[in-house]
Amino acid sequence: MADEAKEQELADEQGVMDTAGDPGDGAIVGEAETSQESETEVLQRELAATRDQLMRMAAEFDNFRKRMEREKGKLLKYAGENILRDLLTTLDNLDRAIEQGGAAAEDQGKKLQAMVQGVELTRKGLVATLERYGVEPLDAVGLAFNPDEHDALTMEASAEVPANHVLREFARGYRFKDRVLRHAQVVVSSGPEKSA
Repeated sequence: MADEAKEQELADEQGVMDTAGDPGDGAIVGEAETSQESETEVLQRELAATRDQLMRMAAEFDNFRKRMEREKGKLLKYAGENILRDLLTTLDNLDRAIEQGGAAAEDQGKKLQAMVQGVELTRKGLVATLERYGVEPLDAVGLAFNPDEHDALTMEASAEVPANHVLREFARGYRFKDRVLRHAQVVVSSGPEKSA
């Protein structure tokens, strides 16, 4: 009987435990809730950090864009600075030629000759400066008329120059790198004069 009593007592205890539930189940549920809360907090912190990082990157990009716009503006504003600096030498040479022409001299012929030589040297210097920056003269006289490079001012009859060829030029044309900077102003031949 004692064995039966012990078995009954054990069965009762087990029944109480079954009805009360496993004491470990509550702890597992509590741990799961705590782990979900901490995981949510971690994700929120990561989201806030990512958002902060994106805001910083956006601000840095905006600052970079503004800085590039300022630098582009400066480049455009002062783009011709180098060529203008080089042209000042030409201006100095022209001033010297004028000064030489105004100086008192015994022989006016020598004075004029010296002034012409000064102007010629100044012109050579200017041509060299323009060539250094990619500006070169266009050939026109004797070539076929090309509306992409020449502006026809008038037509004249000529026995030496074939029709639709440039007879002479009033103003020289220039090319800047691969573009026409200024068209040559030319007189175009209409061919030999026709007798009536």
